[in-house]
Amino acid sequence: MNTPESRRSVSRPAAVAFVVALAAIVAIGATAILTRDLGTLIDPVTPPVEIAADPPRSAPEPSASPPEQIRAWSAQTPPVPAAIKAESDALAAQLAGMPVSADWGSSFQKLGGSQSQSPSSGPRRTSQPSSSVPAATTFKDYLRTRVVSTGDDAVSTFSLDTDRTSFQLALNWVNSGYAVEPDSVRAEEWLNAFDYRYDHPLRDDSFALSSAVIEHPLNYGQHLVRLAFQAPPFVDDRPLNVTLVMDASGSMSEGNRIAIAKAAAEAIRASLRPRDRIAVVQFTSDVIPEFTVEHSAPDDRAVRYSIEALQPHQTTNVQAGLDLGVQLADQARQQRPGAHNYVILFSDGVANVDATDPFGILESLGTRNSANPLRLITIGVGVENFNDYLLEQLAQHGDGWYRYLSDADQARSTFERRNWLAISIPFADQTRAQVTWDEDVVASWRLIGYENRITSDESFAQDRREFAEIPAGSATTAFYEVELKRPLTSLGQRLGEIELRWVTPVSGASNRQHAPILGNRFRPGAEAGALLRFGAIVALASDRYSSLWSASSGYPHQGQVAAELATLQVELDHLDPQLGGLAAYRDFGTVLGHLLGHQQFTEPSRSGYSP
Repeated sequence: MNTPESRRSVSRPAAVAFVVALAAIVAIGATAILTRDLGTLIDPVTPPVEIAADPPRSAPEPSASPPEQIRAWSAQTPPVPAAIKAESDALAAQLAGMPVSADWGSSFQKLGGSQSQSPSSGPRRTSQPSSSVPAATTFKDYLRTRVVSTGDDAVSTFSLDTDRTSFQLALNWVNSGYAVEPDSVRAEEWLNAFDYRYDHPLRDDSFALSSAVIEHPLNYGQHLVRLAFQAPPFVDDRPLNVTLVMDASGSMSEGNRIAIAKAAAEAIRASLRPRDRIAVVQFTSDVIPEFTVEHSAPDDRAVRYSIEALQPHQTTNVQAGLDLGVQLADQARQQRPGAHNYVILFSDGVANVDATDPFGILESLGTRNSANPLRLITIGVGVENFNDYLLEQLAQHGDGWYRYLSDADQARSTFERRNWLAISIPFADQTRAQVTWDEDVVASWRLIGYENRITSDESFAQDRREFAEIPAGSATTAFYEVELKRPLTSLGQRLGEIELRWVTPVSGASNRQHAPILGNRFRPGAEAGALLRFGAIVALASDRYSSLWSASSGYPHQGQVAAELATLQVELDHLDPQLGGLAAYRDFGTVLGHLLGHQQFTEPSRSGYSP
């Protein structure tokens, strides 16, 4: 398994200088922009998993300082003019020696505090990068994964994940003029925010497993291996029991939180069919009895009244609200055992009464019925005074998912029936993957992201609650940084093997699926190759930015991260002809542009986001 290493946040003065320095590095890197071909995967001949690799190419000259590493993936960089090289070297030296303020970390919560927000629904122009952060926001600073030699450990085990809230938060902060705090960035959630258009499986009882290999854009001599896990499409053929648990505490008065929660709740109610049932619970320092509605038909007047009556009151007792919500949901589950069951919590996550940590709250909810679980969906609202950690962990360990809503329009779009059921109807529970690398081919490996999903190799054979539930129709993407012992030479060269295990919801049957990881080649052109490279850019940008430490702590120093993000910006620009019409591509460009210190304008024609 991949053991994490610690990371800390960059200081506020350093963060300001980091953004300014990035703009200078981008200007320097512009001299290195070259064109290159994109590729698409060759159709597989027999194995269920295919991997494509770029053809071998000669190595560029090694660079002496990070800013010189700005280059395109499939073309060598022309010599950098002496004047620019000298400026780059001086800038890198300045960044590496930048002083650090000792008190900046105190402005964040101890868990790894920061700022928060979400996705755009149309053209946007960002404000200039800011060093300010929303007040009283809480994030978990997860340990960062490290490089592992296959001689020491050739096996990597992790739980799959389909959350994407971390990217939504970053995008909303950028559009609101805030800086993006490194601790808020979970690379896997940035990666899984986008739709890479994987083929669906040929059977409705298994995943489609696919792989691809490309050369590493930042570390010459290394490769990136992409693993994709695509579930079959969902079928809307069972009734629903929905329980809304709505935060009516005083902190919900800030901004447009109440309006967003009302819009989302009403969209859910309107999405339900006559055979579905819905209940409503409002809570503040305790449950508000006059607004409690037990499971009723979607058009019931009491349901409409309770949703419309949502207003901010006193303190926040999330446990009280969830206790009653789960009690009502369990009653509905027993009365209608053939229905899917959802408890949907709307909150800013600022619990301050009774149990205030996610595991204490979950423990109070009682035992779990694995054959027909209550799935806890958490919906976050708010910029300042927001607890990402609480909401993310409640969903992760409550068999559900977590999303962040930035405005009422997004709330209505998210909870259109097809949209929210596409990520709510389960295909697989307790889903985990194990990758075994061939020690004769792969020298070392590192999983990008998934820090809070990595598990012991021994636990892989065990059906355990903390492993992820994967909705029908959804996809999970993972990237590995690998160093090969020799170049890829043959079409069917084997790099290792993937094994996937999961439990079928309701029946409880255990399943397993195997596939080899092979080294196939690319064919020039097409969108699939562009989406592969786009995913690699997203994975590396989020991973590198989340790694920012204070300059005094050593690797990775700010100059190196700045240069690597600038390289990725150059690579992203190369994809504009293929992906420029996607809203998701333009939104990511907006975020990366903000981190680099310049503006982006987006004018999308298609979405490009995961469902």
